[in-house]
Amino acid sequence: MATNESSHVTDQTHFVLLGFPTSPFIKTVLTAVFSIAYIFTLLENVTIIAIVWWDPKLHTPMYFFLSKLSYLETLYVSVTVPKMLSDLTTETNVISVWGCLLQLYLFLSIGCIECFLLAVMAYDRYLAICNPLHYHSIMTSTVCWILTGGSTFLGFLACSFSIGLIAQLDFCGSRTINHYLCDISPVIHLSCNDISTVELVNFISALFVLITSLVLITISYICIIFALKKIPSDRRWKKAFSTCASHLTVVVLFFGTTIFMYARPQAIDSFDFNKCLSVLYSFIIPMLNPLIYTFRNTNMRKSLQTMFSFGIPLCSK
Repeated sequence: MATNESSHVTDQTHFVLLGFPTSPFIKTVLTAVFSIAYIFTLLENVTIIAIVWWDPKLHTPMYFFLSKLSYLETLYVSVTVPKMLSDLTTETNVISVWGCLLQLYLFLSIGCIECFLLAVMAYDRYLAICNPLHYHSIMTSTVCWILTGGSTFLGFLACSFSIGLIAQLDFCGSRTINHYLCDISPVIHLSCNDISTVELVNFISALFVLITSLVLITISYICIIFALKKIPSDRRWKKAFSTCASHLTVVVLFFGTTIFMYARPQAIDSFDFNKCLSVLYSFIIPMLNPLIYTFRNTNMRKSLQTMFSFGIPLCSK
């Protein structure tokens, strides 16, 4: 491992990820558990992407956005988990400075993109329930791609300012990051500079992403509730609930942990707590999301049954 301790980030080549400092037996167990969970998460999301592409009945905006969410979840776990598994098995735990910044940028950006995409999915449900007659003329294939591309652009843009400032920091003293991934709090606390500006910019960026996406989600569901109140039909309520329940569950899980972690004026000081919470939002939630959408969605369950019984034809345009 490189031991160059010069002051500037560009003059230092490596960080050390502390990971999970525990006994070899526990590390073996963690490696097995995380490996199985990672493979399971990949299979879940790839299956959803394949079903949406394969089944003509799922060629609608709702499932288009769901497949894009699965792409994001796949990238989200792949940015961090392979490196974590490598560190658990090899115990080198070394990551280059620029590799660390790249991982941090991708990890945060994909999380921001997911916030915006969940907001877009809420808007899609609003149009489908509140304006069904014009839904397909409004939510065309072009509009779907524009909304997806806009979410991606805003997600990467929102994180660029914080990462740009972090790249200018001087790092001195310990080179050890008390985490299994490069996250903002443990990285910036290694700096010998004043990090208040970085914390403020990161706080403002997080608020921008969370507030804009949550406001759109909230307005969409308020409009849906008011629209359904005008239609005294239990069947209509059940249909709306069946299409929205999965989305709302994912929103609560994802935004709940994200707000606690990043919508704070100052970084979290308890890095062990930070590390445990990170396992929840960077690993467990991406594994649960496909299950939530699959088990709560009748069309997805039917397509799964048909696909695995080899009764579904190839997608035909």
